[in-house]
Amino acid sequence: MRIVEVTGGVDTHADNHMAAAVDQNGGLLGIESFPATETGFEDLLSWLAGFGPVVRVGVEGTGSWGVGLARFLTSVGVEVIEVDRPNRQKRRKEGKSDPTDAVAAARAALSGEASVTPKSRNGVMEEMRVLLVARRSAREQRSQTLNQLRHLVFCAPEAIQDRFKDRPKTGLVSEAANMRPRQGSHPITYRTNLVIRGLARRIKHLDAEMRTIDATLRSLIEETAPSLLEMYGVGVDTAATLLVTAGDNPERLHSERSWARLCGVSPIPANSGKVTTKFRLNRAGDRQANAALYRIVLTRMSSHEETRRYVARRRDKGLSNPEIMRCLKRYVARQAFKHLPHMI
Repeated sequence: MRIVEVTGGVDTHADNHMAAAVDQNGGLLGIESFPATETGFEDLLSWLAGFGPVVRVGVEGTGSWGVGLARFLTSVGVEVIEVDRPNRQKRRKEGKSDPTDAVAAARAALSGEASVTPKSRNGVMEEMRVLLVARRSAREQRSQTLNQLRHLVFCAPEAIQDRFKDRPKTGLVSEAANMRPRQGSHPITYRTNLVIRGLARRIKHLDAEMRTIDATLRSLIEETAPSLLEMYGVGVDTAATLLVTAGDNPERLHSERSWARLCGVSPIPANSGKVTTKFRLNRAGDRQANAALYRIVLTRMSSHEETRRYVARRRDKGLSNPEIMRCLKRYVARQAFKHLPHMI
């Protein structure tokens, strides 16, 4: 009796996951829906195993709705493949439905069209990711609150405008947070001062929260990749972002080139007609990591002497600033790869 090797595909959602099973030739074996719970994950795997030995499972959304399923399958020794959403051209021809997406995920995992191992999200890098989410939220809220504070001062009664006129941001926040409004003053002035003080104290609270997060991130980075912080232009935020992109299982990055591709800095040929040496910007990859490399390059271009000399040489050869920055981001990615945990 011929053994059928099974490849699964799962279109994930918040409450239910749609699963499909195909054989080694891509033939459809079955389609079934399962709840997005621990019991549902077990039932899904049992259902797949009912057709034969499960070789691999392609899962959509391994960083969102599919993260729980991916962790479960990995924990029981099943190979999990991260699957992107189906090709748009194919979707236009065949339509959109959960069963269709599940079958497409299975066939993508079977054919090798999808071959990326998802991040395990079960270690120190996941701790960093959670902290970075909180830090970015605090930073955005601080910026928004500071803008509200400044505009409130601009539109306040003259007495308040005169008090805070030409005050730098730091001085404005410190003085406003220490105010003691008195109710005996004009009602609008009193109420405005109260709100100004509240906004300033919110900013100071957010500053303290970010300092605490930065201290925790630094200790985690020093525990996993301390040499990364020694690179010029790399701070706590950028180092943590790069480590989160690498993930808790960085062995899935087979080479320095795969790391560059993951960061979206691998050159993409844009040859056409007589132009045979042109490359274009890579819009793929992890955009947070790409932004971190961009900040490192900006820092080096402004204050790193060796980088400044390199920029001058490339400009003399006719390269534009965006082209030079693409080259520098690729170089910084190559440097950073040597400091990732699996290289230590």
